[in-house]
Amino acid sequence: MNQLKKEITLIGGIGQLSTTLLGTGLFMIPAIAAGIAGNATLWAWLILFIAVVPIALTFAALGKRYPNAGGTSYFVRKAFNEKMERSVAWLFLSIIPVGIPAGVALTGSFGQQLLPEPFSSPLLAQTLTIFLLTAVNLIGSKSSSRIQVMIALGICTLVSFLWVFGEVGTEDTVMPPLSVDALPSIASALAVMFWCFVGIEAFAHMGEEFKNPQRDFPISIVLGCLFAGFIYWACTVVILKFHAYGTAEMDTASIPWLSEKLIGNKASLLISLLGYLACFASMNLYMQSLSRMTWSLAKQNREDSKLTKISSRGVPANATLTLAIVLVLSSVAGELLHLDLEHLVKLANGVFILIYLFAMLAAYRLLTGINKCLAAVALTITAIVFICLQWAALYSVAVFLLLRLVPKRHTALGKNLNH
Repeated sequence: MNQLKKEITLIGGIGQLSTTLLGTGLFMIPAIAAGIAGNATLWAWLILFIAVVPIALTFAALGKRYPNAGGTSYFVRKAFNEKMERSVAWLFLSIIPVGIPAGVALTGSFGQQLLPEPFSSPLLAQTLTIFLLTAVNLIGSKSSSRIQVMIALGICTLVSFLWVFGEVGTEDTVMPPLSVDALPSIASALAVMFWCFVGIEAFAHMGEEFKNPQRDFPISIVLGCLFAGFIYWACTVVILKFHAYGTAEMDTASIPWLSEKLIGNKASLLISLLGYLACFASMNLYMQSLSRMTWSLAKQNREDSKLTKISSRGVPANATLTLAIVLVLSSVAGELLHLDLEHLVKLANGVFILIYLFAMLAAYRLLTGINKCLAAVALTITAIVFICLQWAALYSVAVFLLLRLVPKRHTALGKNLNH
């Protein structure tokens, strides 16, 4: 057997994408954005939702028409050529040494609080997280998506409790007056908030594993984005009501602080658990998508490669295990070298947005009618965001150009990995 198993349902797809988009952002972005724009953050969320819609719909249209484990690289191949596809595929894999270890470290920071004192170390928490990620990935997409649906429900329950115990009313959701003076702060907040919707490009790699990709994949993207967006907005409303923003401490502790204030001390363990699960869910989809990309690249180079082996559960097992080993080594290196995780995340974000940009370019070339118009709007929005990245954008461009200049080496590398 050398094909991925088609077992992701509509509910599972919505759960996978929404928890990926929420991830670590739920515990940081609403408070950070509120600290930048204050009550005007409610307008920023509305603007962001409008901006994300064409991007989400464009990915949905691409995934419906071209469901493939290669994701964006496959879209680029259909629109341009194999050389461009290979470069974009390796660009996506270049996230592994910078972005994924940072995400694992953030997940491990919540995990540390759940471990007994003698075992509460960053490296042990990260290693345990990678082990759990690998185990969840190896059991198959169907089981993995079910787990993420449960996590999504847990996050929704937490936000509901904050609204109930915080006695949030309609007066708290009224949009503040919009003035010209507020526009610069709204723009600054948007630059931070856009990262809440980084994750759609990873979800594109799962299209081939849907039971009914033409119907369920696009619906999963749209509803997953709407669910995540609503949760972010709902958190922001509570944060603004109780002024849980404005300090460096509140930037990362607003949700735990609100939970303790409104629900009580017993909520601290629940918050640590939900924080861990939310971050875990985000890393889970990225590990799934990266293993599928590795499998897809290996399959192109040599059909009988060890990396193309599919388990009885329809999972690229060897590709997943290889990725797990790389993540452990990266985590150890990060701890030994004391790497700045904030800068690693910014570098990874530059790569993500460049991948979005290539996806929108491919969509503009491949799609027709209203979908082509949506792709044009999405391309414009993505280009503006990419320009705003500044030095992080230069890094991603440099990586891509390097991959374009030495395609033969990368092909050789891919073949060597297959032996």
